[in-house]
Amino acid sequence: MTLAHQIRLNPTCKQEAYFRRACGTARFTYNYALQAWKEAYELGEKPSGRSLRAKFNSIREAEFPWSFEVHRDCTARPFDNLQRAFTSFFRRLKEGKKPGYPRFKKRGIRDSFYVANDKLTLNRRTVKLPLIGTIKMREALRFQGKVLGATVKRIADGWFLSVQVDVGDYQKDRIAEGIVGVDLGLKSSVTLSDVTVIQGPKPLRSALRKLKRESRWHSRKVKGSNNRRKASLKLARVHRRVSWIRNDFLHKLTSKLCRENQAIGIEDLAVGNLSRNHHLALGILDEGWAEFRRQLEYKSLIYGAYIQVFPRFYPSSKTCSNCGLVKDSLPLSERVFRCGGCGFTCDRDVNASLNLVPTVSREFTPVDKEALAKSPLDSVKLLWMKQELTGTYLCVPER
Repeated sequence: MTLAHQIRLNPTCKQEAYFRRACGTARFTYNYALQAWKEAYELGEKPSGRSLRAKFNSIREAEFPWSFEVHRDCTARPFDNLQRAFTSFFRRLKEGKKPGYPRFKKRGIRDSFYVANDKLTLNRRTVKLPLIGTIKMREALRFQGKVLGATVKRIADGWFLSVQVDVGDYQKDRIAEGIVGVDLGLKSSVTLSDVTVIQGPKPLRSALRKLKRESRWHSRKVKGSNNRRKASLKLARVHRRVSWIRNDFLHKLTSKLCRENQAIGIEDLAVGNLSRNHHLALGILDEGWAEFRRQLEYKSLIYGAYIQVFPRFYPSSKTCSNCGLVKDSLPLSERVFRCGGCGFTCDRDVNASLNLVPTVSREFTPVDKEALAKSPLDSVKLLWMKQELTGTYLCVPER
């Protein structure tokens, strides 16, 4: 299993100048490779990241001698990134989806560069990078294992080192063996089947007034001026704070769910389609539903929990959790579920979470349970198993 730890750096002015130069070189190399790929494809050729890198290296010394001022990974890694981008693009195109074509990188947006593990030396509170030496870190590396590489990136006015570590058989013990259904919503962020209601911080909605003010000040500054650059940093710091508050809440919530439950039931929500509704988009994206599921999936492997994902069109809100009767319609304005068959009444979110309680005993045979119990987490993969009996999906570790 591979985990990443993002650590804030304290670079000197000279080191920060090198970071900016390295990010610019990596951005230029990626854009050069993308342009060369498009030209070769239009001529009927079949380009690849390896062939484009060989072509770039052959003309690099004559046309781009300034690229030697940074270490080699800044000009080598972008070709691998482009290859992966096009591989994903053609794969999704073959599946009948509508993927986005790889786009050129812009200055100041997601500035980053890669450092391979053979050029990286990590100590307790310092990291040694090629050409610039030792840099102080705000905290020590959290995980033990083989360091696979690292990415130096800028977020607002701060520089961060994201270290990828192969932790091997990384497991943590659960403190309870509960089984819970999780319903995500807007009025209450999370409703559990044990009638626990969790309200999220809604960081974007809380900071919306400040974001509008900072955006207005930023738009009034002259393009290219120092005042506009300062306003950009102020705006970026507000966005960074919003994302940090949201991630902190999601990490604590998903860790708590996986640590206290052996099985968790959730819905397969199409967040991209739901966010097309402009009346609900702000609330949906502010809650971070997609990130919640992503964190829940990989943490379930660490704690050995099972994630049961109910089908996308499963009527969890319209189904009576007491007798199983399905209503024809249930508008969003109706916050209390009332069953016309058995007379059962409860909050609609609680009713939905009760319908999402996983049925682990019906999903796995004894042979499956024995095989999954012996499965080491250092070689796990996400396996989506469709059960013909219940029509549900499970995210389970596989050998």
